[in-house]
Amino acid sequence: MTSPEQQSIRVAGREIHYGWVIVTAVSITETVTWGIIYYGFPVFLRPMEQDLGASRVAVTAAFSIGLGVAALAALPVGRWIDRHGGRGLMTAGSCLATVLTFAWGRVESLAALYAVWFLMGLAMAATLYEPAFAVVVSWFRERRDRALLTVTLVAGFASTIFMPIEAWLLTRVGWRSALTILAVVLAVITIPIHALVLRRGRTSRLTAGEAPSAVPGMTLREAARTLVFWVLAIAFFVGNFSTAAVSVHLIPYFVDRGYTATVAAAVIGWMGAMQVPGRLLFVPISMWLGARWMVASVFFGQAVGLAQLPLIGAIGTAIPFILVMGASNGMSTLSRATSLAHIFGARHYGAISGAVALGANGARAVGPVGASLLLLALGDYPSVFWAFAASLVLASLAVLIAGTGVKGET
Repeated sequence: MTSPEQQSIRVAGREIHYGWVIVTAVSITETVTWGIIYYGFPVFLRPMEQDLGASRVAVTAAFSIGLGVAALAALPVGRWIDRHGGRGLMTAGSCLATVLTFAWGRVESLAALYAVWFLMGLAMAATLYEPAFAVVVSWFRERRDRALLTVTLVAGFASTIFMPIEAWLLTRVGWRSALTILAVVLAVITIPIHALVLRRGRTSRLTAGEAPSAVPGMTLREAARTLVFWVLAIAFFVGNFSTAAVSVHLIPYFVDRGYTATVAAAVIGWMGAMQVPGRLLFVPISMWLGARWMVASVFFGQAVGLAQLPLIGAIGTAIPFILVMGASNGMSTLSRATSLAHIFGARHYGAISGAVALGANGARAVGPVGASLLLLALGDYPSVFWAFAASLVLASLAVLIAGTGVKGET
């Protein structure tokens, strides 16, 4: 069988490895899907509260439900892609996401909102980073880091592009009509790309006579016996819990301090843009510091960023927060994507990535509502942000003390 490294298409007289077509395709669809589904929720949080007559805890619980379902579905999704490829699954996920975005704009009760976001969790599991990374990894043995870096670089602009647009649509047509428009955008861009461009890579299409060892890699059970698996899983859980909570609560926090919703959305948008230089710097910094110090530094950088939020009045500008938090978040995403492939191999990458995502995405699920409950318990947002910063420092120290066992692969 011809390996994916040998498959190519001719474009303008040049032979291009089809894996790079896959990278281009998922870079586009990840940007659009993250921008509309994930980053749209915090933009529309306040008007949803007002229209539904519900508390912030109750509304953010819908987002948490969706992320929780996505976390639980990550492992079976990864196993499916390992065996069958991502074309059918990601196409179905985009179709479901489109229908649910239309439905989201028409909910009239909390129960309806919860039902929509329960199903949206399945759509997210089938369309966001984990399946996209699994598809990319299946096409590359060499230059895998570069391929994953490309996807995360492009998708890093999702919040920068879509949150200001969503805030603008909110002020012009209201959140319900805005979601209808965004659903059309989601359908027109993502469905045809997933259906027509995605193909199966080598690790998902071994023939009956070809040994699985032709593509190296640990099984999930073997990976779970290693220290590095658990260290990384726990650290990314802590990091995602904190950053997911902030992504939802940052706009209300800034608005409460006199900023407009548009300016607050722009802060998150530019923080997303700063993921790009952070990812560009990841490889050279990792080579300089070494894997263990690099992973620990990512979490420490997130802690430094969050510690600035309670001091925003004294600092007088959100620029340092945008720079530090954005770059650290960008490095975190790329670190998870590349380290799992390098340490555990490509053969069962989808399953292993899905298992880590079970915790990481589960943290995203409980983060927003967890922050709402912490807000009630601690009394104000600054106390919540201090608690998050402290937890990230502890995660950073845990990586250093325990040792990741990465041995330079990350």
